[in-house]
Amino acid sequence: MEMLVEIREDIRTLKKSVGGAEMHTVSKIPAQSSTVEELNILDKSLNCLDEKLRLIDSLSSVGGMHLKDNVKRVMEKLMTNDVMARFNMKGGKGKLAFTKLNLYTVVTDCTPDCPSLSMNFGIIKTSVSCCNTDLCNVKDAPDPSTTVPNGKTCYSCDDKSCSKVLNCTGSEDRCIAATGSYGGQSAVVKGCVSKLICDATALVPNVPNVEDIACCEGNLCNGAQSVTQSFLFLCCSLLSYFLLH
Repeated sequence: MEMLVEIREDIRTLKKSVGGAEMHTVSKIPAQSSTVEELNILDKSLNCLDEKLRLIDSLSSVGGMHLKDNVKRVMEKLMTNDVMARFNMKGGKGKLAFTKLNLYTVVTDCTPDCPSLSMNFGIIKTSVSCCNTDLCNVKDAPDPSTTVPNGKTCYSCDDKSCSKVLNCTGSEDRCIAATGSYGGQSAVVKGCVSKLICDATALVPNVPNVEDIACCEGNLCNGAQSVTQSFLFLCCSLLSYFLLH
């Protein structure tokens, strides 16, 4: 765990000074190394630049809810916990130095410091991505309509009920239910969101027109109850707040 934290901090430092190259090759992630010897064989294969770039490209799709989670998932793809325990960042104390491996630069290059996120309320869906190099936001964010369902389902609302089942996509791994009022009318919105959005629920008092937000993890965990009225304003309040703050 200590090594994961150090890798995370190294990634943040590197990405402030160097922009990552864009990859387009397609490759498969190799089998998880269960011994140091197997890991060394993999590492030696990365002396070939093409192999190294292909592995970076493959691991870039692993994803995670935040940088620490992303690094953890990538490391678990590459090696077992027993193998990971044989390393620390710089060696010493009977451990091997992870920074001396080609895999160190692979991990730092494939884990973004700013993961994408999305919100999906059924009738309204938005996605956000970020980058940290000059003028890097010239490209549009990923089109929410093209993301692949991830198997999770949540309830969503229309102007009659909150019993519609919504298929979540991409990084949307939480269900959300929010209540609010506007012009004397109460409203409820429900749908799918990324965990990063749920992590910001402590800021609810600052979201215009929103009285309460609750997130949960299980399928259809946000309940089918509650009939809504004029709920479009509440969707817009939530979307605009998380996009602009």
